Amino acid sequence: MTLFEELKRRGLIAQMSHPDKVEDLINNQKATFYIGFDATADSLHVGHFLQLTVIKRLQQAGHTPILLLGTGTTMIGDPSGKTDMRKMLSVEEINYNADRFLEQMARIVDISEGKVIVERNGDWLMKLNYIELLRDIGVHFSVNRMLAAECFKSRLENGLSFIEFNYMIMQSYDYLYLHRKYGCTLQIGGDDQWSNILSGMDLVRRVEAKEAYAMTFTLLTTKEGKKMGKTEKGAIWLDPNKTSPFEFFQYWRNVDDSDVINCLKMLTFVPIEELEEMDSWEGSRLNEAKELLAYELTKDVHGKEEADKALAAARALFGKGVADENMPQTALSESDFENGSISLADLMVKTGLAPSKGEARRLVKQGGVAINDEKAVDGNQTLAKEQFAGEGVILRRGKKVFHRVVLG
Repeated sequence: MTLFEELKRRGLIAQMSHPDKVEDLINNQKATFYIGFDATADSLHVGHFLQLTVIKRLQQAGHTPILLLGTGTTMIGDPSGKTDMRKMLSVEEINYNADRFLEQMARIVDISEGKVIVERNGDWLMKLNYIELLRDIGVHFSVNRMLAAECFKSRLENGLSFIEFNYMIMQSYDYLYLHRKYGCTLQIGGDDQWSNILSGMDLVRRVEAKEAYAMTFTLLTTKEGKKMGKTEKGAIWLDPNKTSPFEFFQYWRNVDDSDVINCLKMLTFVPIEELEEMDSWEGSRLNEAKELLAYELTKDVHGKEEADKALAAARALFGKGVADENMPQTALSESDFENGSISLADLMVKTGLAPSKGEARRLVKQGGVAINDEKAVDGNQTLAKEQFAGEGVILRRGKKVFHRVVLG
C-alpha cells in the first residue's frame, strides 16, 4: 500500500490542486513541503495534532517538512473561519507562543538535524518594504478573486479589516520565499486554508514559472459537522498544564459512538487494516475502540507513562466510581469560602464543570450532577470547608466526567 493510498483510506485528504502530480510526488519523490502554524496561543490544540500526524507520516516516508512558525503572519491574523478580528498580540507574546509550539511539536515530529527545517516567517515578513511588496508581489493578486475566496466571503457582511485582507498575500509570499530558499514544492494544511494555499501555489507559478502544489486534509469534525476538540472549559490543549493527561484521555474516551472509528483512522497510527475491520463494531465493542483511541492519543501526546496512568484512573472511575490520584483536581483556598462554605454552583464553575452558575443549576436540576456518588438535588446547596479535607470531594457531571476538589 502506498502512502497516498493510506492517507486516502484514513480519510485525511480533502482537496488537491493537481491530484495525479501530488500523488506521484508523495509516493515516488522526496519532496520538501511546508505547513504554517500561527502562534495565536501558548499551546497547540487537537486540530494541530491532526496536522502533526500527517507531517509525521510524510516525514517517515522520507519527505522533508518545513515547520513554519508564523511569527509574522500572527501579527496580522488569519480571518479564515472567524466572525471577528483576532486579538492583536505583541511580538514578545508571539515569540513566546512559537517557542512553546516547537517544544510540543518535538514530542510528535522528529526535529533532529537533517530531518526537518524550522523557520519563523517574521524573519522575512517584518523586513519587507511595502512599496516593493506592492510592485513585485501585489501585482499578481486579483482583488475580485480574493473577495471570492471563502475566508473573505464569510467576513464581508460583518466587516473585514484592511490588515486582515493582507493575510493571504503574506501567506502566499511565505510559499514563494520557501520555494526559492529550499525548493519547497508542496504546501499542506487544514481544509479551511484551501484559498490561502492555492493563492501561494499560484504566486510561485506566476513569479518563478515553476511547479508548485497544494493539498489540504480533512478538518476534525463530528458526524454532524461540528469541530472536535472543545469542551465546556474550552479547547483541548496539548500542553499538560492546560489540559491534564487525564482530561485529555477522558475527552477521547467519551467521544460519540459514531465518531470513534473515524478518529482512530485520522489520528492514530494503528494499522488501517485493523481499523477497517472495526467499522462493523457496535454496542459494548465501541467502548473498547474508545479506550484504544484515548490510550493511543494520550501516549502520542504525553508519553506511555502518562497514558498508562490515565488508563488506570479511567478504569478505576468507570468500574467503582472511586477517587484516583490521576483524576483532575482543584484546590480551594480560604478566599473561595464564604462563612466557611461554598455553594455547589460556585464549585462547579470553579472546577470548570459548568461555564456559569446558571448552567450549573440547570445541570443539577436535570439530575446530571453527583457529589461523592450521591445525586445532587439543589445547585444552591452549600458544602462546608471541612468536607474538602483529606481525600476531598468527588464531583461527577453526567456519567463520565469526574473532578476531585481538595483544600489547598
